[in-house]
Amino acid sequence: MKLAVALRMLALGVITLAPTGGHAFDSFSVETTITEWVDEPAPAAASQNTIAIFGPFRVLSPQRVELNGSIESDTPAQFRALLRAFPSIRQIDMVDCPGTGDDEANLALARMVRKAGIATFVPNGGSVRSGGVELFLAGAERRAEPGAEFAVHSWVDEDGLEPDDYAESDPVNQEYVAYYREMGMSADKAKAFYDLTNSVPHDEALYLKPSEIASFIPLN
Repeated sequence: MKLAVALRMLALGVITLAPTGGHAFDSFSVETTITEWVDEPAPAAASQNTIAIFGPFRVLSPQRVELNGSIESDTPAQFRALLRAFPSIRQIDMVDCPGTGDDEANLALARMVRKAGIATFVPNGGSVRSGGVELFLAGAERRAEPGAEFAVHSWVDEDGLEPDDYAESDPVNQEYVAYYREMGMSADKAKAFYDLTNSVPHDEALYLKPSEIASFIPLN
């Protein structure tokens, strides 16, 4: 269930060095709906015939795999096994990706995807939420149809603490900014995107369109 509670216009700015030696303030806006975070399966298009299954991954062809489900501690090992069995995989169709139960495993998986040169794709009706967004960003190419949805929110640790409970310079916060830069965002966009994800608490969600994701990192 998605219970809409607010409509927010977020203006995110980046201070850049102006030609005169002063500072210029560049800004851009993202208009989104903030909803209560209720984790339920999103409507998904019917899958093609399945060749094999590795955890949340369903192999559709020697070149394509579909992802339905969350990323857990054992998912990177499952993905390694998938690549051993199907080394020609070139695209992950992200149909229903609610997030992750293990953030470190999710980032490890994302780096595996990038290293293998695999593209990520979200079809119309597909839903990529929470840590699934970090995985989508890892695609060597990233594509999303107009009817795809993305949802972000702040993370929460085992002690119930969220990003704002730590200093901005704390490694736990800097890890994500560094990851976004590694995936191809500029320094200012990486910081702005992380601020955007943290603009709502963990138990709510900020829904984004593909065009809004594209304002931070190019989509193909």
